[in-house]
Amino acid sequence: MRKLHGQPVIIVGGGRGGFALLELFLEDELVDVIAVVDHDPAAPAIQVAQFYEIATYTDATEAFLACQDVPDVIIYNLTHDDNVAKKAAKVFEGKKVTDGLEAKLFWQIVMNLKRIKEELESSQVQLNAIIYNAIDGIITFNDKGEIEGFNPAAELIFGHDQQDIIGKSIQVLMPDLVEKGDEAFINRFLRSREFGLIGVSGYEMSAQRKNGQRFPLELSTSEMILNGSRYFVCIARDITERKLVEEATRHAAHHDYLTDLPNRALFLECLEFAIPLAKRNGQKVALLFLDLDGFKHVNDTLGHANGDMLLKEVAMRLLSLIRNSDMLARIGGDEFTFILNNIGNEDNAIGVGNKIITALSEPFDLNGSICNIGGSIGISIYPDDTLDPEALLDQADEAMYLAKKKGKNTCKLFTDLHEGP
Repeated sequence: MRKLHGQPVIIVGGGRGGFALLELFLEDELVDVIAVVDHDPAAPAIQVAQFYEIATYTDATEAFLACQDVPDVIIYNLTHDDNVAKKAAKVFEGKKVTDGLEAKLFWQIVMNLKRIKEELESSQVQLNAIIYNAIDGIITFNDKGEIEGFNPAAELIFGHDQQDIIGKSIQVLMPDLVEKGDEAFINRFLRSREFGLIGVSGYEMSAQRKNGQRFPLELSTSEMILNGSRYFVCIARDITERKLVEEATRHAAHHDYLTDLPNRALFLECLEFAIPLAKRNGQKVALLFLDLDGFKHVNDTLGHANGDMLLKEVAMRLLSLIRNSDMLARIGGDEFTFILNNIGNEDNAIGVGNKIITALSEPFDLNGSICNIGGSIGISIYPDDTLDPEALLDQADEAMYLAKKKGKNTCKLFTDLHEGP
């Protein structure tokens, strides 16, 4: 069944090139071939187009006039008739036709994709990826780095119009290909494989839009020799959204969904980093383990929604009490942990613990419901109590339970466990 929606395309030339291009576009939902033109009604692409109920013509002008009301139509001229572009310009008011060297390069890409498709028919996933690449941004440039081809998808990605970017250096789109103040670098880059870019699929790099905005780009670049000259064909994909999703996924894996504080996994990771750093600098690290007093009562009487709001408010208060070099995490329920780097001595750690208890003693307003809670805090010190990060957390946990046993709303050191009653 012929596709009803997509980018409108007219193919001029029903021979081998037009047939291959039509075959490729028929398999992609983003493209809608609205006409195929060839003076020979028995041309392969004409026969296929008629099978799929696509309009066919033996005269290019007739086809253009029939399609002149279709917005943003793309015309591929795969013939040697230079008058096709002139005919299109008259009908479509100066519209550029993809022909000449650009069409030949594009045709070679299509033929390469067709060949690769036949080799990879057993893998539908790979096949879909290859076909999709054909309608990503396609940029061709010569061995001087001058852009010679720039398809509509590339215009959307980079924000440059085709007529403005043709002839300019590839550096305009990918500034990192050229070192500062060294224009000759682009030639060295193109003549060597030191960066491993040529012939590599899925190479990620920073690119630049017309407005100066930097964005992540995925590039697949191939090299080809045409009529004795060397050219490069880039299939470019804007991966900004993918990177945002990846970053959001990484963030979600290491942060508490409710308070957005680091979770237990990230806390332990940072603790594993803080201990060797303190050892190297001859410093001490304090680990504080806080368990809220009275939270269960609030949750049971005011509901889970208010309980969640309370945890968020607690997190905000706690963050205001620590330095940028310290860390606060929620490791579960109503339990919070702190890493206090370069704490100096245990008195400083106790001072921070008392500030926390004081801050928690202030009433909380939860949508008009006033509630009061407290906190029990356990403190362990590296290297005084242990050299092992996990043991340090266990010791602070034990000290926290001692604080609860001693009446709550207080803080205790791990060393207090070994003192008499």
